[in-house]
Amino acid sequence: MWTEAEGVIEAVDGVLKITRIHCRYHLEIPQGTKEVAEKALAVFETGCPVAQTLKGCIEFKHTWEIKEV
Repeated sequence: MWTEAEGVIEAVDGVLKITRIHCRYHLEIPQGTKEVAEKALAVFETGCPVAQTLKGCIEFKHTWEIKEV
């Protein structure tokens, strides 16, 4: 697995602030396990300590590319 992350910084009321983060995950998984991986990723954000800490402060977008090997 490897991840690309992109943050958007904007001036909010004259102060620079990270307002959005987009994380794109690249996963290589065993053949026949894509459905299980997709179910786990669908609830990923609810179990992610960082996402839960920043929830309501920063807009998060999580996407993924799954490759069965």
